[in-house]
Amino acid sequence: MRHREVHTSHWRLTILLPLVLFAATVRAQSSTTIHQATLMERDQKTQEVSTEELQRILGDRTAMVFDVRPPREFAISHIPGAMNVSPKPGVAMSLYVSDVAEIGRALKGDKGRAIVLYCNGPYCGKSKRVATELLDAGYTNVRRYQLGIPVWRALGGVTQVEPDGIRRIVASDRTAVLIDAREAAEFKAGSVAHATNLPRSGLKPGKDVGEVKAAKDDGRLPMEDHNTRIIVFGATADQARAVAEAIAKEAFHNVSFFDGSIDQFTAAARP
Repeated sequence: MRHREVHTSHWRLTILLPLVLFAATVRAQSSTTIHQATLMERDQKTQEVSTEELQRILGDRTAMVFDVRPPREFAISHIPGAMNVSPKPGVAMSLYVSDVAEIGRALKGDKGRAIVLYCNGPYCGKSKRVATELLDAGYTNVRRYQLGIPVWRALGGVTQVEPDGIRRIVASDRTAVLIDAREAAEFKAGSVAHATNLPRSGLKPGKDVGEVKAAKDDGRLPMEDHNTRIIVFGATADQARAVAEAIAKEAFHNVSFFDGSIDQFTAAARP
């Protein structure tokens, strides 16, 4: 029970506080939706992008998106399509900053390339620190999604988990829910220990319909704690992501999918 209480408190703080800021921003701009909002902080060296803009950037691939959190945190949960690089050597964790030299290598030295940075939301300084170092190094097109991963999730965005993240979650988060998105026959033939089945074929457009509604009613989804970590895997990345997105639209705030094969997931989840 203690694991669940700590887990729940953390997510309430990281989700509700940014949304309070959101509400003030949206009221000040009656024509702006919550998906179009930014923090609008004064005297910032780099511009912000909204959730809507980031979704478009990721879809069009018009900028390189960097998750500037530590690699372990990235592995556990990151915005799909984002990259992560090594930390800058010799910096204390409280002042964590990504290595600008590594970002430069990822960009192949193109200092005019469009860059978007994100971290842990409105109260996190990582994106601002990296942005400042990039500007000092001569990069000319740097923006931030300062709302960060907490608000991305709060607005229904799913995240992606890496094999190392799966290993850590299975080992340390006893509240996590594992969802197998394959068909019932495939699931019955063998799956990951403690996983439950929510097949993609059972999804229907809309809210509170189809297999997702059934999973809410029969206990497959954690209806008494919507902040519980949910990991979705399947035969393909598309299958897993579709189910993850359907679950996220039912107000579950911590949903990730694995983009590898079932064998890769099984190997990563093995004790």
